[in-house]
Amino acid sequence: MPSLSSFVFAQVANATNAAAGAINPVDAAATQQPMWANLLPYLALAGVAYFLFIRPQSVAAKKQKETIGGAKTGDKVIMTNGIHGIISNVKDTTFVVKIADNVKIEVEKTVVDKVTRASAVEPVKA
Repeated sequence: MPSLSSFVFAQVANATNAAAGAINPVDAAATQQPMWANLLPYLALAGVAYFLFIRPQSVAAKKQKETIGGAKTGDKVIMTNGIHGIISNVKDTTFVVKIADNVKIEVEKTVVDKVTRASAVEPVKA
């Protein structure tokens, strides 16, 4: 006597074979999607990733580069390591930053996080 699982397997196999034979090959080719239609979800996902992750980072990097490029002597800077100072000299790839009386350090422009313009900082007159 055959087991129940072999009986169910045989019934499923018969149903699959019957269903496969019932489809006309001409109708199957007509209902098949074009190849480019399969790529649409991936293209949409790539577009979303671009506008959520890549573009904002590139815009922020461009703004940071413009800010650092426009820095001049007398501007206050905050570096990525937290050191505050005032630019005393601008070179091609570095700044000389005064961090205390008679203490100047030379730092790469890439470590500068924020630049505050000298004209934007006005002393309060009492």
